[in-house]
Amino acid sequence: MDIIEKERIHVLNDSLISKGTYVLYWMQQSQRADDNHALTFAIDLANSLHLPVIVFFGLTDSYPEANLRHYSFMLDGLEETEEDLKKMSIKLVMWLIDPVEGVINLSQNAAAVVADAGYLKIQHQWRSKAAEGVKCRFYVVESDVIVPVETASVKENYSAGTFRPRVKKELHNFLKKVPVLKPDLSSLEAKVKTVSIKDRNQIISDLDIDKDISLPDNIKGGRGEASKKLNRFINSKLSDYNEKRNNPGLDFTSGLSPYLHFGQISPVKIALKLIKYETPGADSFLEELIVRRELSMNFVYYNKNYDSIRCLPDWAQSTLRSYELFPRDYLYTLSDFENFRTHDIYWNAAQYELVTLGGMHGYMRMYWGKKIIEWSGSPEAAFDYMIYLNNKYAIDGRDPNSYAGIAWCFGKHDRPWQERPVFGKVRYMNAAGLKRKFDMKKYLEKISFPMQNDQIV
Repeated sequence: MDIIEKERIHVLNDSLISKGTYVLYWMQQSQRADDNHALTFAIDLANSLHLPVIVFFGLTDSYPEANLRHYSFMLDGLEETEEDLKKMSIKLVMWLIDPVEGVINLSQNAAAVVADAGYLKIQHQWRSKAAEGVKCRFYVVESDVIVPVETASVKENYSAGTFRPRVKKELHNFLKKVPVLKPDLSSLEAKVKTVSIKDRNQIISDLDIDKDISLPDNIKGGRGEASKKLNRFINSKLSDYNEKRNNPGLDFTSGLSPYLHFGQISPVKIALKLIKYETPGADSFLEELIVRRELSMNFVYYNKNYDSIRCLPDWAQSTLRSYELFPRDYLYTLSDFENFRTHDIYWNAAQYELVTLGGMHGYMRMYWGKKIIEWSGSPEAAFDYMIYLNNKYAIDGRDPNSYAGIAWCFGKHDRPWQERPVFGKVRYMNAAGLKRKFDMKKYLEKISFPMQNDQIV
């Protein structure tokens, strides 16, 4: 049972492996069949017990802030995952049910349960509640980070500067290809009912979710799309990535964030491909994938206030509070922000990109957040507005990276800067900086922003 690094594996209860008829893998975060440490561990365990593996996915319509946009992208991936599992002689069982209720139900006939690991509060709550009801051995295997969270650091880190040496020190132990393993016994004929993922319209109809926010027509989820984007990025963007990635008028981002969010592609797989290229572009991308992304996992794992302004360091909370009553030049409501009704064409364009395309260029996301702080009645209101807008419209919303990125706008993982009105010592950004660094007309054209004749670029 040493096929997967022991640091990735956690046992959540005191029960022993029982006399079940299968090993149950509760797929939750790592929604893929390949490069999946949790699935590989489940298969290895099942083979040692001479049992098949059944994969369970509980589709709930009560996941906070998720809407049709998110479910459509996820179902794209799950449909592909079902086919990939079928080729491995593994049955995917999907129920429209509270995931905890479903895994406890299926665990009654299981020898052991294996789950993958997400780091948000709701995922912790699901696993803790399930561990109370599962009567067989219950494992959790970290498969959506390169270095397991507690191995990388035993506490919340102040910044990338403190986290970087810690995570890099461990890379040689964990940046390894996930072993390819197939079960000795098939579960395809298992007499367990399942919802047909191909019956997409019926599934969507049965879900009580916001169906007004749809997935953009040119975006599709799944392993295949993620692999295409990765290859396209390496072949056509990587060489210039370091120089051009921050320019919002150019298209030099990888587009992989939504696929990482839903676990449709492994960060280990991406990193193993990129480390072969000794270029500044590869170095920059790996910094974001390994250091910055896994710093966000560290953040949400150790800071339970990650979705509140209380997550900020004391200096940031203090300096923002000292300017809370300072007059704002502009003050906008959540409705103004949501419908891109501000005086600033570049901010409006960034919000338009988020609403219509399901994401936002990274540099514009920073500007977007900074201006919400400047134009809101209080830091608390600004924080809540950002969470709401990002989680509602971004395909990769509700993600550790999202929460860390929003908190960064308020000073998290940053340092104090020169003091100024409203922001205090929190870093400031303005439109003049955008125009000085970039051809912003190109950005407006790239996202097809509907400009009015009287608007000045």
